[in-house]
Amino acid sequence: MPEGHTVHRIARQLTLDLVGRPLAVSSPQGRFAAGAARLDGHVMESASAVGKHLFCAFSSGDVLRVHLGLYGAWDFHGRLTPLTPGEAAWGSLGAPRLRRAVRMGEDERESPADEGGLVAGVPHDDGPFPPEPVGAVRVRLASDTTVADLRGPSACEVLDPDEAAAVVARLGPDPASVTDLDAAGAEVVRRLRARGVAVGQLLMDQSVVAGIGNIYRAELLFRARLDPWTPGRQVPAEVARALWDDWARLLPDGIATGVMLTREDLTPDERRAALTDRTLRHWVYGRAGEPCRVCGTPVVVEDMAARKLYRCPRCQTRP
Repeated sequence: MPEGHTVHRIARQLTLDLVGRPLAVSSPQGRFAAGAARLDGHVMESASAVGKHLFCAFSSGDVLRVHLGLYGAWDFHGRLTPLTPGEAAWGSLGAPRLRRAVRMGEDERESPADEGGLVAGVPHDDGPFPPEPVGAVRVRLASDTTVADLRGPSACEVLDPDEAAAVVARLGPDPASVTDLDAAGAEVVRRLRARGVAVGQLLMDQSVVAGIGNIYRAELLFRARLDPWTPGRQVPAEVARALWDDWARLLPDGIATGVMLTREDLTPDERRAALTDRTLRHWVYGRAGEPCRVCGTPVVVEDMAARKLYRCPRCQTRP
């Protein structure tokens, strides 16, 4: 599932290329026809992310909410602004399997460049514009120069501002969305330590802290040297706060690079290599059976709440 950094990048791409413009909004697939009709012809006034939720506000007063889920993806066509100055624009953001299988006609094996739903793509702007929709496009947002196609989301709906605010209120803090990191961190500590659920499960609970998925969860816990099975109420306050502070450091880097690179031990040359080679990026995630990079103990993979959990049984201990 695309994690929080992906959704923030999508919001930034929409802000750069579609916000401030009247949009032709349609549902080529037909499943979002009524919602598209409410938005069609109106100006997108803002695009923002909170955790894994994307909110696009329109001049009509309506808000488009999108949650990509496991399979959602956005494809961008036409004129695109690079998210990072000097780099190529990314043609797709979202789940790699759906993106490649439907849009590019490839199989569903992940390439070495993929991670968490991200791979740099070349915008498809050859031929007539706008291009014909490819696959089951739930919603198309189109200006006279840029098109954004959404397919496969778990949620795509039109809300009024109060309804959108209610969704945000149900979420935990997101470091990239809050204005006061200290106050948000204190709230995360309170929520995490209020329950006896395993901390590894609580970090994936979007009502505790927003945006963390399976990769960041495993890596944050390893970086904290914390056993994922530790009940939340047994996590010392300073350790819980350190998890938040670390998340607040990692998320901006993920937003900037599009890559969940969580190793702080890399030289500048090794970091550049890791940006294109996912086998170099992580301490424990995806490394079941391989030696821990710190102690050499084989990394284990376990099931926690129906998701794979990677950890080092030696380095990660209970307080």
